Amino acid sequence: MTTADLAGATRRATPRPLETIPFPSGTATPSPAAGVPSAFATPAPTPTEAETPPASSLSSAFSTLEGRTLAMPVVGAKNLDLRDNFAEARGARKHEAIDILAARGTPVVAADEGKVVKLFTSKPGGLTVYQFDRDDTHCYYYAHLDRYAEGLHEGEFLRRGDPIGFVGTTGNAPPNTPHLHFAIFELGPAKHWWEGTAINPYPFLMKMK
Repeated sequence: MTTADLAGATRRATPRPLETIPFPSGTATPSPAAGVPSAFATPAPTPTEAETPPASSLSSAFSTLEGRTLAMPVVGAKNLDLRDNFAEARGARKHEAIDILAARGTPVVAADEGKVVKLFTSKPGGLTVYQFDRDDTHCYYYAHLDRYAEGLHEGEFLRRGDPIGFVGTTGNAPPNTPHLHFAIFELGPAKHWWEGTAINPYPFLMKMK
């Protein structure tokens, strides 16, 4: 996977990366739903244990999103300030998401158009939103929200940039490091909101001008 070309006269040549978020050692990542693909020997957890779906194959899933331009899900965040921490370890598993640091209460918006399929609260992810894309082929996952946008409900169709909630530290996020945990996964044939193949959001967010 490659990031978009960042060269430009008005941009910094080398963006300053954000610091790694200090999650407690051995703590599970606050991520999207925790279904485990059938290729894994461990049985799939129930939705009440929702975490990020582990990836069984990233290359094929990545190609299904080619050509998409996503909106920055945190208002005011810049792609030059993003840090690719998709492959970093979070306890015994990989992160498989990107953390976007912002002040508590910063608005979170839909990265793409599609339907809200689940508003969920879990121990790792805290207050979360699962949004399918317009084709019901991918799910966007927003975690650690401080609160939902007023009136947000399951079944609601969102356009890019529509309000979802606000940055917070719910779940197992460090209480002094508010951020949005944003993940994308390709849905399986059953279209379960809690399982899929993880895709790195970083290259898609870096396409933004």
